[in-house]
Amino acid sequence: MFQTFSLRHVEYLAQAGTWTLVLSAIALAGGSMLGSGVALARISPLRPVRALAQVYLFVIQGTPLLVLLFIAYFGMAFAGLDVPSLVAAAIAFALYAAAFLGDIWRGAMQAVGRGQWEGAAALGLGWWRTLGLVVVPQAIRIAVPPTLGFCVQLVKNTALASVIGFVELTRAGQIVSNSTFQPLKVFLTVGAMYFVICFTLSFVTRQLEARVPHIQPIPIQ
Repeated sequence: MFQTFSLRHVEYLAQAGTWTLVLSAIALAGGSMLGSGVALARISPLRPVRALAQVYLFVIQGTPLLVLLFIAYFGMAFAGLDVPSLVAAAIAFALYAAAFLGDIWRGAMQAVGRGQWEGAAALGLGWWRTLGLVVVPQAIRIAVPPTLGFCVQLVKNTALASVIGFVELTRAGQIVSNSTFQPLKVFLTVGAMYFVICFTLSFVTRQLEARVPHIQPIPIQ
């Protein structure tokens, strides 16, 4: 006997939506930490470090996210580790986010004029101080729009985590659709929830973009 789509089902979808946000936040936090290292490695003066980072980007960016999820989930199971699907999904998404965020931030730092690097060197600033005081503050202005755009894309990509049993918004929609046999109503509701989440992130993006120009770097003339 099929159920009638009701407010109780909407509440269930809303709860699943919070898990979508949790997975997105974990992936973004892990991806940001690892991505920072990737970005720095890509502009490192040491060639082996740059090559290692480039290999990481080729492998992760060249592998579909769905495959990364399967590798993370079944790979840990094969290693004898019984981990929740949330952990496996978080690892896969963090690796995925790190590759793209690292590339975005590397491009932003390299977009800062070469004269800024040379001027900092002329003032006796070391590599790390040049990054922290001169390059990164200017690169932030360039990196914010694509970074926040990627965050919106990351939220939508969490729908793929359903393939390893993680119940996020899309998977919850499938469950409710199967129990009510009203897929149109269910997925219109799911789509509306995704719209609210992504619209909110887009609004935050515009607010941050408006504030970023107030960051004061140390320009080298």
